[in-house]
Amino acid sequence: MHPKGKLPSLGLALLPVVLTLLILGLQIFYYGDFAPHIPLAIGIALTGLLGNYLGISWADVREGIFRVIHVSMPSLAILMVVGMLIGIWIGAGTVPTLIYYGLNILSPQIFLVAAMLICAVISVSLGTSWGTVGTVGLALVGIGAGFGIPLVWTAGAVVSGAFFGDKLSPLSDTTNLAPAVTGITVFDHIKNMLPTTIPAMLIALAIYAFAGFQMVGEQEVSFESIQGITAALEQNFVISPLTLLPVLVVLGMALLKKPPLPSLFAGALVGGVIAMTMQGADLHSVFNYAQNGFSIESGNAEIDSLLNRGGLQSMMWTISLMLLALGFGGALERTGVLESIINSIVSRIRRFGALQASAIGTAFATNVVAGDPYLSIALPGRMFAPVYRGLGYSTKNLARAVEEGGTLMSPLIPWNAGGAFVITALGLGIMDGQLQNLMYIPLSFACWLSPLLGMIYGFTGLFSPKATAEERAEWQAQGEYVKDVELGQTAS
Repeated sequence: MHPKGKLPSLGLALLPVVLTLLILGLQIFYYGDFAPHIPLAIGIALTGLLGNYLGISWADVREGIFRVIHVSMPSLAILMVVGMLIGIWIGAGTVPTLIYYGLNILSPQIFLVAAMLICAVISVSLGTSWGTVGTVGLALVGIGAGFGIPLVWTAGAVVSGAFFGDKLSPLSDTTNLAPAVTGITVFDHIKNMLPTTIPAMLIALAIYAFAGFQMVGEQEVSFESIQGITAALEQNFVISPLTLLPVLVVLGMALLKKPPLPSLFAGALVGGVIAMTMQGADLHSVFNYAQNGFSIESGNAEIDSLLNRGGLQSMMWTISLMLLALGFGGALERTGVLESIINSIVSRIRRFGALQASAIGTAFATNVVAGDPYLSIALPGRMFAPVYRGLGYSTKNLARAVEEGGTLMSPLIPWNAGGAFVITALGLGIMDGQLQNLMYIPLSFACWLSPLLGMIYGFTGLFSPKATAEERAEWQAQGEYVKDVELGQTAS
């Protein structure tokens, strides 16, 4: 809550949000310029003016902005390391080797299924969807291009697998944040997500399997294109299983339960050694890969478009967007705007089905407005918990709701931290005007099927546990607030 303790009215709270979204829409849809930075900066200014009107000093608003940015610094650090990792792994031949072997081993018809499963397994192991998208996901984009799979379909499968794996990983920051703010254990949280996770994943896999066979018949695969790509890779890189050592190092550290950031950094260091010992690069070239990305003119247009990327500088557009989005979210939280809007929603809830849908929807809306998956989990998690207790339902349901509206929807919002990273790492070119590649959003089936199933369960009462006697006793022992809800005590 903001320093004065008095929340703005709903009308005032909506003012900076609506105006910012209108300016954002004007920038993107009217001018056709996907650069959300300035609209978000204007949003910060508007929220600061609202704070001044409410008697909140700019120093207090600034403190709120810096607090949210501080909380998200680990994600910004991962983003920078992933940028360096991409450039180094391409220069080391790691990504080219993955593409080469993938084109020779995987079947085009089942490629989308394999892409989702591979990303899910890697993400569960690493505990980071961003690290998965920026490394293995990039290689899968190259394999998909060789098979003639449209980029948006490959991106959808990669995003589905990576963010689903992140959601189920006990090493993931968001998987730990959701139970922390709702008062349950991590493994209770993961177990309670399975009823939405497994069906959504199976449905998504079925769609990808059907689409793969429809898009790629045996007679339609361009073997000439595949041979051209593999030949270009062989001419420009040493293709060897040894170049995959950086991947094994990262996975090994993940299995040892090391944090994602040092694991990825270790992968970058090993990649640098491989680049010098196997690809003939010198130390300065490795530094350049890390700073500015890898550059190649192979004579094969597809290879050049896939491998001319990476580097710390390639992430600066995304990092600046994240800082502005986080700043806007921090200002909205500090001035009480988000709390006022959520309170107006909470005050109207009387039944569990509406509660579950509102929690998912609020987490998603916070993602849209604030651009921060952490805030979209933490704020609704705190605000909705008393209502769940008042209706007699376990806060496991709330943890699942905010995880699905927060973690899974983050990559589907282009100006959100997750969406901005996906667009940059996979080379979707949205900021260059290739708005047709936004089709990856509806094609990331697993990400939006899971919250949809969560809403259905809320209204039917399926897989929606009531609070146990032990849980109620724990609420009482910890002095947790239980909101008095007057009407409907049953699921509807």
